[in-house]
Amino acid sequence: MKAFVVAFHPSRESLHAAMLDRVLAGLRAGGAEVRLADLAAEGFRAELSLDERRAYRTPLAPGDRPDIDAHVDALRWCDTLVFVYPTWWSGQPAALTGWLDRVFGNGVAWSFPPGAKRPQPLLGNVGRVVAVTTHGSSKLINAIQGEPGKRVLSRAVRGMCRGVRTRFTWLAMYGVDHSTREQRQAFLDRVEAKMRSLS
Repeated sequence: MKAFVVAFHPSRESLHAAMLDRVLAGLRAGGAEVRLADLAAEGFRAELSLDERRAYRTPLAPGDRPDIDAHVDALRWCDTLVFVYPTWWSGQPAALTGWLDRVFGNGVAWSFPPGAKRPQPLLGNVGRVVAVTTHGSSKLINAIQGEPGKRVLSRAVRGMCRGVRTRFTWLAMYGVDHSTREQRQAFLDRVEAKMRSLS
């Protein structure tokens, strides 16, 4: 398995740092090759620039944007795409949304050939998408809200891979704001075990 892990949290002292450590440990224990994009550590620029927006319909070529070349290369290399992040305002943090805006672009994740009515997916190499996240609120509250963050990954991102043939794994800890140390530890153990079993 070739796993590309895309992670974001601003603090290395957070539960999410521990989640990332356990994701990486589990993948490696399962024999996976791993590449990591730690967006906070890299100082990844999330906002789409004016020039990038103007060129959005033009397929991205190697060297066009050197700051994301390694991300694009890893995306084309992997067969498993893993996201590790906190759920904020019912979805992905701005850095991760910006990563999708900038990296999941034309010529990388999709193309729009002349005469096409919808984008054509380009990431047929990706056979599995995994999300590891936390929610401050309960599962019930998230269900009422419709889990928009989950929908972005399970529908839009998967749609640029193998569509419904792309396996999707959702590992979420709900109610983390009121969780106990034991509950958080159990979640970390579950995450590592699941990562180990993916391959």
